Amino acid sequence: MALPWFLLVELLLYGSCFVCGIITAASVTISQGSFDGKCMLYGSVHLNNTSLGVLSSSSPSLCYFVSAISVCVAVFCFSFTLYWIYVACFDGEVKREKLWMNVTLGLSGVFLFFLLVTGCILKIGRDRLCDSVLHSLKDITRCDEAQDKSWLSPITGSQFYSRLHSAETAVWVNFFFWVIIAGLVLFQRKKQSEPQSAVENPSVTPSESEPFFNRPGRP
Repeated sequence: MALPWFLLVELLLYGSCFVCGIITAASVTISQGSFDGKCMLYGSVHLNNTSLGVLSSSSPSLCYFVSAISVCVAVFCFSFTLYWIYVACFDGEVKREKLWMNVTLGLSGVFLFFLLVTGCILKIGRDRLCDSVLHSLKDITRCDEAQDKSWLSPITGSQFYSRLHSAETAVWVNFFFWVIIAGLVLFQRKKQSEPQSAVENPSVTPSESEPFFNRPGRP
């Protein structure tokens, strides 16, 4: 059975949110691994001769939090998409109850809140790290230029800016998609709440369907 257009659009958005969540979690995890397990959000660096080294770092739980939120959103989107594909292919009846729409709206609000927090953490944390990099290296004007500099072993910071930037971009795209999802669910909920117009019975004659007191007088 074919899915309604608004549910089909919603499922496409869930698929996009799944991809964004995976990109964020992978980028943050790889970035943390390249810094020998240190979370460099809100971190600082120093220049040791000609190589950059870590001066301070945040608690690893901060990066774990960002990754965990992204993975939770991705798992929900993947599970929800699989459920509706199963319903459309095997159940045969595509119908959304009002209760589950309310649940989806509640989850949308929770995900939007945590994605907003995660986006702010990535934005501010990356900016703090870049300020420290620019302060340590006087010969560059952009943070991404520091990716070409050498780092003290075992750190490999050749892609630190690109990875954190990709993670932040994916979070904000994910946030935007969830705003659209919440709007679509509200639209479906409102449409379902509208009173259905009565279907006329073709076997009833026009005179029988007219109100009794509004019938024209007979000659």
